Amino acid sequence: MIVAIDGPAGVGKSTAAKLLASRLNYLYLDTGALYRAVAWAVLHNRVDPSDADAVAGLLLTLSLHLDFTHEAVVVRLNGKDITGELRTPAVSAAASVVSAIPAVRVWLLPVQRQIARKGPVVAEGRDIGTKVFPAAEVKFFLEADATVRAERRHRELVGAGHSGAIEQTSAEMAGRDNRDRSRTVAPLVPAEDARHIDTSRLSAAEVVDHMMAVIAAKL
Repeated sequence: MIVAIDGPAGVGKSTAAKLLASRLNYLYLDTGALYRAVAWAVLHNRVDPSDADAVAGLLLTLSLHLDFTHEAVVVRLNGKDITGELRTPAVSAAASVVSAIPAVRVWLLPVQRQIARKGPVVAEGRDIGTKVFPAAEVKFFLEADATVRAERRHRELVGAGHSGAIEQTSAEMAGRDNRDRSRTVAPLVPAEDARHIDTSRLSAAEVVDHMMAVIAAKL
């Protein structure tokens, strides 16, 4: 079974997906980490994230691999573990830009689908149910109030040692939302058959309890 979880930043996708994968004993696929890895490479090589041709050329030099463990997913780019460097504001901003480049999405599509061949998977991102795994047996689209999302993301950044006002975090998320929803290739939209969950007032455990009830009906 493939469980697809989509939604914008700050709705709790990663937390819920990890917990759900743990409960089901499925692989956890964070597709956002793949786009962040490309963004990291773009910044590391001083390539303009908005230069589609330059980014496409850089892809030819990259090898991306995920190592799955019971504790976490390790992202390796050209053999280097870059997992701990993928959650910075700079990488997040660049990931939103490069994710709109068709060549990047085409390059990453087989990487994502190959992972699903390893066994049952919980995959989260922005186009999982619409583009990556349109035939997924269960699809969810998570949503939350904009203020709640900004507060969650800001706490995450502060916890990781990044400073900045919450107003800046809110503005950056709004910009990313606009780019993700308006891009011509695989925009952020709910799949027609996705179950919507508003996580504004729910804990991660409550979100997963709801998901487990839906999945149980499919098993």
